[in-house]
Amino acid sequence: MNERTARDVVLMRAIETADTKREILTEDDRVYASRSARELAHWQAAEGKSEPRLDHFLGQRAELILKRLAERTPAFAAFRQRRSLLPMLAVLLPIVGFAAGAGLDRIGNPHRVDLLSAPLLAILAWNLLVYVALIVWALVPSKRTGWASPQLLRRLSVGKAALPRKLPAPLAAGIAQYFADWSALTAKLTHLRLGRTIHLAAAAFALGAIASLYARGVLTQYAAGWESTFLDAQQVHTLLSVLFAPALAVFPLQGFTLADIQALRFVQEPSPAGGARWVHLYAATLFLLVVLPRLVLALVSGLRARRLAHRFPLDLGQPYYRLLADRVGASGPAVLRVIPYSFTVDEPRHKGLAAVAAMVLGEQAQLMLRPSCPYGEEPKELLRDARLDDADVAITAVLFNLAATPERENHGAFLEYLARNTPRGIAVLLDESGLVERGAVDARLVERVALWHQFCQYHHIQGTVVDLLHPERHPLDLGSGLPVSGGA
Repeated sequence: MNERTARDVVLMRAIETADTKREILTEDDRVYASRSARELAHWQAAEGKSEPRLDHFLGQRAELILKRLAERTPAFAAFRQRRSLLPMLAVLLPIVGFAAGAGLDRIGNPHRVDLLSAPLLAILAWNLLVYVALIVWALVPSKRTGWASPQLLRRLSVGKAALPRKLPAPLAAGIAQYFADWSALTAKLTHLRLGRTIHLAAAAFALGAIASLYARGVLTQYAAGWESTFLDAQQVHTLLSVLFAPALAVFPLQGFTLADIQALRFVQEPSPAGGARWVHLYAATLFLLVVLPRLVLALVSGLRARRLAHRFPLDLGQPYYRLLADRVGASGPAVLRVIPYSFTVDEPRHKGLAAVAAMVLGEQAQLMLRPSCPYGEEPKELLRDARLDDADVAITAVLFNLAATPERENHGAFLEYLARNTPRGIAVLLDESGLVERGAVDARLVERVALWHQFCQYHHIQGTVVDLLHPERHPLDLGSGLPVSGGA
């Protein structure tokens, strides 16, 4: 799935999930979109003599749904026309960089070449520092995207955070969720594109400085020399030998001796001889240490971004997509794995869990019920054979009894272990059937639900209340499924 299709699919998911009451997308709209997209997906599969592909189905369905919403809501149609700031920056920043480099009035002085040019040394030092920082970021993996802040990446990914006016409430909520989802999904891609643009701008700046040197040299007589309060000729010779070593090694340029350096020290008036030699050395050094590495870095970032955009990493194993895959016949049955904690699941509740799996993942969903984990035991020992990274499992859900009192050191430790070790994240099911059987009044139920929701929020997980003896009491939205926390 490419980036454009993924963007439409993520937007479709956010809108459908927010529109729980079918206010902007009726059931007929959704059924029509699914049926038409399924037919197109099967037609494409027949043309290619292959099985129907879920990404084709999702792309066609998203296009149909978003087109219908755009026809009904002009503000949404205008929103879909928004474009990222990155393409404009990719053109503008290198142009500005070249102009800034070419507009430098001097590298030391407009009529002389200063061997200890502060601007030249600053350009080289800054770029070398950037290279060191890039190496450090590459060797020390981090969840952060290096120098780019999450706020900057979000702005570049989705543009202005302000919602369009005159949108129905469910549509506005869906777009707000899309902003959060898409900025998180594209953080790496946006960072690569921004890095490519910055590298190109840095290369353009150095090219501008080189062009400025040669352009002024056509109309101006450069005089070469140096001056320093703290450095003598020997130290300057050593410094310049190191600085210009790459240029002298690669290009057939005229070198210099200690006597040359001594003769070029500014005492009264600089010497008008030899300016061209130092211009060539400056230009070659800038090219080798700034222009060439920056172009290579821009090329690498661009190739990585292109590969990522053509194979966008959208996890189609999530419940929303697995449910749609069930409708199109593009994948096998989805699996809901349930891990009870200090909870014995009898036969009636086992049937209730199977009904919950069908609600969330479709009629063909399968239930994988793990043995109950005893209270207070170490989760690592209890789940050593659980294969928490099993790719065939769509959702891993922890089942708690709503009548129990949540404890941070037991229930909380269990949740945190699962969240850290389950790549696709976990869901929490809170069964109220025990309380209902005992005749708990509504006030008691509300109190317990509030207590567990507060506990789950503390652990950054949203709990879902179910009644395993009567699953129909809490129907789960097929479009959204269970809320799932992110894994490590």
